[in-house]
Amino acid sequence: MSCRIKFRPILLAFIFGTVGIALTSGALAYQASLIPASRLINPDELVKILQSAKSEKPLMIQVGSHVLYTQAHIPGSEYIGPASSESGLQLLRKRVEPLPRSKFIVLYCGCCPWSHCPNVKPADDALRAMGFTNVKVLYIPGNFGMDWVEKGFPVAKGD
Repeated sequence: MSCRIKFRPILLAFIFGTVGIALTSGALAYQASLIPASRLINPDELVKILQSAKSEKPLMIQVGSHVLYTQAHIPGSEYIGPASSESGLQLLRKRVEPLPRSKFIVLYCGCCPWSHCPNVKPADDALRAMGFTNVKVLYIPGNFGMDWVEKGFPVAKGD
């Protein structure tokens, strides 16, 4: 008895489409490492800016999970939604649309180790595509708890 499987064109399209989505999703999860160092800001640098009376205060936007934001976030930052989703990116675009393209904006997530963050690169790409020229991404190598909270930097909780 021979076992022959007949694939219909629709089934083949589904299989290849699913594999393609899985490969693309996996690639997106590691994009943070592709952000050039010139576009990053370290926690120490950001704290100095936030505490300085002279420097322009950035618009700080958390582009990760809502649970993470409610547990602890940078005071004054705004929660937008995960930038790894199209709905999160739409909310981000809507929030910044009326702003001058030279506005100082800091994006951050901190959901997981930098090399696995799926949120900061799409957010950075979206703002750059809109013409924003003064965007920095907060470099959080481990996670927000370890690299911000445990270092004693200012924290707010809740919405």
